[in-house]
Amino acid sequence: MKKFKQYTSLFMVVLLVGFGMVFTGCGGKKQKATEVGAPRGNESFGDVVSRRGLTADDVLAAAKTYTPDHLKDEYVAINSGGQEGNMPTYLVPSMRLVKYTPTNTRQPYDGYGYSAETYDLMKTGFIDGEEILWGDTHHPGFSETNGDYDGKWIVINDKANPRIYVVDLKDFEVKQVVINPIFRSDHGGAFFTPNSEYILEATQYPAPYDHKYHPLNDVNFRKYWRGGLTYWAFDDKKGRIDEKKSFTFELPPYTQDLSDAGKNATYGWGFTNSFCTEMYIGGDMQGRPPFEAGCSSRDVDYLHVTNWKKAEELIKAGKIRTKMVNGMRVIPISESIKHGLLYLIPEPKSPHGVDVDPTGDYIIVAGKLDSHAWVYSWAKIKKAIETKDFEGKDSYGIPIIALKTALHGSVEVGLGPLHNQFDPKKGIIYTSVYVDSWTTKWNYLTLKVLDHVSSNYNIGHLVSAHGDTKHPQGKYLIELDKLSIDRFNPVGPLHPQNHQLIDISGPKMKIIYDLPLPMGEPHYTVMMNVNLLKPIDKYPVGTDIVTLKKAPYATEAGKEYTKRYGNTVEVFGTINDGKVTPANISVNQGNHVLIHLTNTGQSKLDHYVYEIASYDKEYRWRPGETATLDFVADKAGMYPLLLDKIHSPEGRQLQGYLAVKYNAKAENARLLAFSKRIQKDNEMQKFQPSAIELKNLLPGELEFLNYGCTACHKFGKDFNGPDLLMVDKRRSDAWLKSWIMHPEKHRKEADIEAMRQKYKLAMPNQNVSEQDIGKIIEYLKAKSAQVLKQQQENNK
Repeated sequence: MKKFKQYTSLFMVVLLVGFGMVFTGCGGKKQKATEVGAPRGNESFGDVVSRRGLTADDVLAAAKTYTPDHLKDEYVAINSGGQEGNMPTYLVPSMRLVKYTPTNTRQPYDGYGYSAETYDLMKTGFIDGEEILWGDTHHPGFSETNGDYDGKWIVINDKANPRIYVVDLKDFEVKQVVINPIFRSDHGGAFFTPNSEYILEATQYPAPYDHKYHPLNDVNFRKYWRGGLTYWAFDDKKGRIDEKKSFTFELPPYTQDLSDAGKNATYGWGFTNSFCTEMYIGGDMQGRPPFEAGCSSRDVDYLHVTNWKKAEELIKAGKIRTKMVNGMRVIPISESIKHGLLYLIPEPKSPHGVDVDPTGDYIIVAGKLDSHAWVYSWAKIKKAIETKDFEGKDSYGIPIIALKTALHGSVEVGLGPLHNQFDPKKGIIYTSVYVDSWTTKWNYLTLKVLDHVSSNYNIGHLVSAHGDTKHPQGKYLIELDKLSIDRFNPVGPLHPQNHQLIDISGPKMKIIYDLPLPMGEPHYTVMMNVNLLKPIDKYPVGTDIVTLKKAPYATEAGKEYTKRYGNTVEVFGTINDGKVTPANISVNQGNHVLIHLTNTGQSKLDHYVYEIASYDKEYRWRPGETATLDFVADKAGMYPLLLDKIHSPEGRQLQGYLAVKYNAKAENARLLAFSKRIQKDNEMQKFQPSAIELKNLLPGELEFLNYGCTACHKFGKDFNGPDLLMVDKRRSDAWLKSWIMHPEKHRKEADIEAMRQKYKLAMPNQNVSEQDIGKIIEYLKAKSAQVLKQQQENNK
C-alpha cells in the first residue's frame, strides 16, 4: 500500500509537470520571465514556470537532479583541486558539494596541517628540505579489484611538485605522501593497475635525474635530461605505497603526459603518451622559435608502451640490470630495449589522454593539435611486437611500431580533442573537445560520430560513471569546463570552473545541471557508485587518524595531567562532553609546548575545534580522535583557550587561558630570530655551475649550440632556416662574420630577402662576440667536412 501511494504521488507530479507546461504554453519554447520581485507566496506550479520562463527541458532537468531527503544520490565524484591542493567531492546527480579533502595545503576547517600529526604527514612531502605548503593536484584515481572500483582507496598526484597522496575512503583523509626522488614534475599520475598492484606516475617535463646543475643546451638536454614512468608498488591491504618494490622506466627527454593501465587483453601493459618529441628547449628571447612552435614541428608524437608485468618478473628474478638513483630503482632505456619492455607508436600531435577500452582490445588517443581521435588495435600491436615488425628506432634506440601497423582507424571528433570515457554499450565512447567546446559521442569500432553536445566553455577532461573500468555504468557524464564566462552572475575578474552534468541514458546527450567550482583549477574527476563506499563516522577513542592506530598520547577522562621537563611542557588532556580538561595552561615564554587532547565523544555530533586565540594554533577534533598542538610559546601574555562546539547551539566558548609568563632571554631570542629571518630573505644565493664535458664536441660547437643556432639550422637539409652544409664554400669568412654580427645590414640583399620570404623568419642578431664568431665559423667548416665524409662512407 505504501509503494502504491509513492507511485501515485509520482504520477501526480508528472501530471502536474505536464499540465503546467500546457497551461503556461512552455512545452519546449522559452517564455519571457516576469519581474524578479513579483509576489510568490501563493504561486502554483504553472505560475513558477511562467514567471521564470522555463521550458519543458528545464523542468525535466530539474526533476532528474533534485534530490529530496527520502532519495539518495547514485554516485560520488571526487575531483582534483588544482592550486587549492585538495580534492572536492560532490554527489551525482544532485551535484551537491559534500567534502573537501586537503592534501598538500593547510585547511583550517578540516584541521589538516594544524595538528602535529597531520603536519608531520605533510612534512614527508617537503622536497629537498624545503617547506612546501601548496600544490597543484591533478589526476585522482580509485583503487581497483579485477579492473573495477572497490571503494577502498583513492590516490592523487601533485603536478607542480612530484608527489603522490594516498587517501583512505573510510574517512577521506590522507594517510601517505610519497615524493618521486628523481622527477621534478608530475603530470601523468595517478592511475591504478587493474588489481591495484601499481600506481602509474609519469613525469611531465624532463629534467636531470641527478638533480644537479647542467647548462641548458641541445647537447646537454639529450644527454642529461630524461623523462620517466614510475610504477609505484601498492600494498592493497595496508593502503600504502611500498617504495622499495617500486621501479621507474627511464624514458627519453620527451614530455610525458597521461597514462592508462591495460586490462583484460592488455593486462600487464601500460600506455603513456607524450608531446614535444622534438626535444626542443625553447629560447625565443635568444631569437629561436617559440617553445610551442618548436614542440609542434613534427606531424606526430609517441605513445609509450611499457610491459610492467615482465619488468616485475625480471626484477624479482634478478635477470635485468637496474640502477639506483636517489633511492629509486631505475630500468635504463638500454635494458628496456634489450628485454622487450618498451616500444613507441606514432600518435596524434600533442595528445592529452590515452584510454584503454573495457575489453582491453583497443587504445584511444586524442591529440590537441589534431582534430581526430585515433584508435589502436592491441592485436595488431602485439603481433608487431612478436614479429619484430618495426619501422625503425628513435634516437635512443627504442623500437617504433609503424602507425599503419597499429592503427584500427581514426575519427574526426572536433578541434582540440582531449580525453575519453566509455559507455556500457559496446563501442561507445565520449571525447571532450577543447577548442570547439563540445563533447563528441562516437563508436570506436565502426568509426562513426553519433552525437555532439556543446559545453560552456573550453571543456578539458570529462568523466562518466565508472567510465575507465571494465564495466562502465553510463547514465551520467560530467564535462569539466575551463571557463564559465556569461554562465553565472559575475563576481569579479576570477571566474569559477563549470562542471556540467550530462544525461547520456538516451540516444541524445542533454546537459541537466551546472556546478560552478570556485577554487584552484580542477582538472580531472573520477565517479564511483555510492554503494561501494563504506565510510565511518567516528573513531575508537584515542585514535591517531593518520595511522588509524591508538595514539601514544591517548588520555582517558579523569586521568589528565601535565608533564614538565627541561624547557618542555607537555599537557595530556581530554575533550569530554564539550569541556576541555585542563582548562588553564601555564608556561614560561620560550617553552616548547605540546598539548595532546583526546576527544572522548562517540556520537556523530561530537566535533570540536580547539583554538588558542591570537597564537595561530587550532585544530578540529573528530569523535574519538587524539591529536597534538605543538608550538613554542614565544610571545608573552594571556591568551584565551576556546572550544567551538560545531554541532551545538552553544558555539564557541571560553575554556580557560594560556598564560605565557614573560622571559627577557626568550624575548630577545624571538626578536633576534625575526631579524635573522629578514636578513636571510634578502640574501642572494649564488652557485658555481659544473664544467661541461667538451671531449666529444667539435671546435666551436659549444658556441654554435649556446647561441641557439640549432633552432633554425641543420647540416645536410633545410630546417627552420637554410641548410648550412658547405656554407663556408658559398660565402667568405668576412661575409659570414659580417652576417652573424650585423644581419640587419644584409637584409636588403636579394638572396637574403628571398630566404626571409621562404622561411618566414629573419636572421636575428644574437649579439655574438667577435671571439666567438671565429669559433662558430671554424665549426661550420669542421661540421661540413664531417658530414661530407660520412656521406661518402655511406655511398661506398
